[in-house]
Amino acid sequence: MVRKRLRADEAGFGLIELLIAMIILNVGLLAIVASFQAGIISLGRASRVTTAAVLADQQMELYRAITYDSIRLDSSSIPGTAPYTTDPAYNASQITTPACSGTPLPDECNASRVVTGADNKSYRMDIYIVQTAPTGGRTVKKVTIVVRDASTLSHVYVRQASSFDQSTGG
Repeated sequence: MVRKRLRADEAGFGLIELLIAMIILNVGLLAIVASFQAGIISLGRASRVTTAAVLADQQMELYRAITYDSIRLDSSSIPGTAPYTTDPAYNASQITTPACSGTPLPDECNASRVVTGADNKSYRMDIYIVQTAPTGGRTVKKVTIVVRDASTLSHVYVRQASSFDQSTGG
């Protein structure tokens, strides 16, 4: 009789245990799905940063392949608006030439342009060239390349800078 009574009191506990186990399983599955989503977002961002870095490297290689005197921007290609003019690398006295030869402008003369990366996404590449004189040294040209998201210009993916002196370049 005591056994029957104990069994009667346990009626429905199996169903409650199953319900609790299913809730715990759902919480675990939702955590896994959320981590996959975060991973996908991180991979997408890393891909864009890597593509932007490759674009900046390609642009910098253009300057490494030309002579010191050829490192300059076409004055007509310099934007007069933000984000170009608000960037820390911007200086109103950039090294320019009245006109570079060729139509369209050669990539090494163009201060700002939209390029398509290997991922088929658009990037805005802004180039700044200023002349500086280190203490006790000869003047150098500092080239700064900033690659931004073409749809959200305030979002900078890569900023790369290099200095060139008269002994560098083709």
